[in-house]
This record gives sequence, C-alpha cells and structure tokens, in this order.
Amino acid sequence: MNQFQKDYNLVSGKYGIVLRDPTRSQYLNPEHASNFQLAADAQPSMVTTGNSGIPAYFTNYVDPELIRVLVTPMKAAQIYGEVRKGDWTTLTAQFPIVESAGEVSSYGDFNNNGMVTANVNWVPRQSYHYQTHTRWGERELDMYGAARIGYAAELNVASALILNKFQNKSYFFGISGLQNYGALNDPSLQPSVTPAATGANGAVDWDSKDGQAVYDDISGRLWKQLVAQTKGLVERTDRIKLGMSPTAEVNLTKTNMYNVNVTDLLKKNFPNLTIETAIEYSTPAGEIVQMVAERLGEQDTTYTAFTEKMRAHAVVTEESSWKQKKSGGTWGTIIRQPLAIASMLGV
Repeated sequence: MNQFQKDYNLVSGKYGIVLRDPTRSQYLNPEHASNFQLAADAQPSMVTTGNSGIPAYFTNYVDPELIRVLVTPMKAAQIYGEVRKGDWTTLTAQFPIVESAGEVSSYGDFNNNGMVTANVNWVPRQSYHYQTHTRWGERELDMYGAARIGYAAELNVASALILNKFQNKSYFFGISGLQNYGALNDPSLQPSVTPAATGANGAVDWDSKDGQAVYDDISGRLWKQLVAQTKGLVERTDRIKLGMSPTAEVNLTKTNMYNVNVTDLLKKNFPNLTIETAIEYSTPAGEIVQMVAERLGEQDTTYTAFTEKMRAHAVVTEESSWKQKKSGGTWGTIIRQPLAIASMLGV
C-alpha cells in the first residue's frame, strides 16, 4: 500500500479516524473548533492540585567545595622555636643553670689564695596534659555521605586544630596553678617599659603618634632596655625578633618628616631584625611589644616545649558508632635567658 492509499484510508474514515487534511495538524472542523461544550462531560473537574512547576530542590545546586571557617594564626612556635621534652609519662622537668664564680689574689710563690667555683641551680617545670574526643555514628556518616562530606575525616581535622590551638595558647600564657609559664607571663621576665608620652595630648599609644615617635619607642626605649639588661651581650647586628599584635604592626607603616616609614628605619639600623605578629600580644592589660635576642652567648634564648603534640588513642567501637580520644602535653615556654627579652606595654 502506497502513501497515497494510506492517507486516503485515513481521510475516508476507513479505520475510524477522520482527518480533513493529513498534511495539517487539524482535528476538528472549523464549525466545531470553537465549541467548548463538546465532550465537556469527559472530565468535569481536576482531581489533582494545580501547580506551576517542579519541587524547588530539583533546581538547587550544592557546591562540592567546602568553605572552612578560618581561625587565627598560631605563631608561638614560629616566634620562639619549638622542641620536644620527655614524653606523655613525664610529669616534671629540671633545667640546670650553671654560674661561674671565684676570686683572685695577689701572686706569691708560696701563697695559695684565690679560688674558683661553679654554682648550679635547678629550675623546675611541670607538664600539663590535655585531651579531646571525636565521636561519629554509622547512620550519621551515611547521611553526611549523601551530601558528599567525609564527616569522620572532618572530625579528625577539627580535633587536630583544637589541640594545636590550645598548645599555642599555652606557649603564650602557660597553665594556671602549675609551674608552667608562657612567653608573656613567665615570672623571670623583666618588668615591661612604658612608651614615651609623645603622642597627641601626651598620649603613649602608637595610634596617637607619628612614625618618628613610634620608631623612637622601639629604638630609644625598648632596644635601650634590652641592651641595659644584657650588659653588652646583644648588638644591633644580632638576630632579633620583634613581636607585636597585627593591630600594633599597622603603625610600622607610618612615616617620619622625611617620608621614611618605621619599617625602613628598623631594617636599616637592625639588619637582622625580624618582625612577627600574633594576636596574643593584644592582652587585657594593653598592647605588648616584645623584643627577643634569639641567642645570648652560645645558647638559644627561649623555646616552646611539648611532651606530645598529638597522641591518637584507640578507636572504640560501640553498637552503631565509634569514638576516639586524642591528647597532647605542654611545658609552656622555656625561657633560658630572661635578660634577652625586653617588652613594652601600652602601645
């Protein structure tokens, strides 16, 4: 049967279908096309509720890249150095200090006057051990997995971060109630000096001063104090670290009357000086600026110390969940040469 015969059969109604023109999309005669009462009883009303689209979650996009909440930098180990002392079974430590002493007398062939000695002291410190837990459920993991999030791994990241944040804080402030001190509150440190009252209306804070006054506080007061404490053991060409908060560090961009800023003056006069920032220098007592000679004589001035950075204990399996303890230990900051640190409070 050719195409013409097929079309004829459709037009003639041979198969029960009548089309006026098989080449057009027209199913009703013109006189009936506008009669809406025809077959109106086929479906008098809708059973379902009318809607204007699809559920909104079908058009929702989930970004696969996780946005992590930032935390403040942990700078204590970078500023003061870091070493391990003992392990998690070590409760106390003794740091020996040796001082040479003696006297001389007039020479005589038969005189036996004059004697030298070595005096030894022991400085004790106590360690502090701390812990945290991670816990995750079987169903919880699967539900987070549906969102393409490795929840157990994220908990491990969080535990490491929390331990490191506490360790960093202990390096600055130590542990209350123990012989465990930080770089800012060790009782062996010398008293802080006060900035000069050269700001607007006699103010001492750096925000009220120009670049020259800020530089004078560092070189004329803080550096002078460090030289006085060390009795000439520290020179301008030695490796020195200048620590302050990010808020105070902004003032190092100020310039003097010759349009030279504070940072340039410091680099010129202290060629091996390194500027470090940490938010811990912003204290309730005020802004602290600390100048540290990295070495005094043949030994390092200071270092932060730990027993364990992070010890991951056994994973405990429960009915439909798991948990794990992680722990660490700190000695705070061990200051071996307190005289090599000078500080200024109130900038």
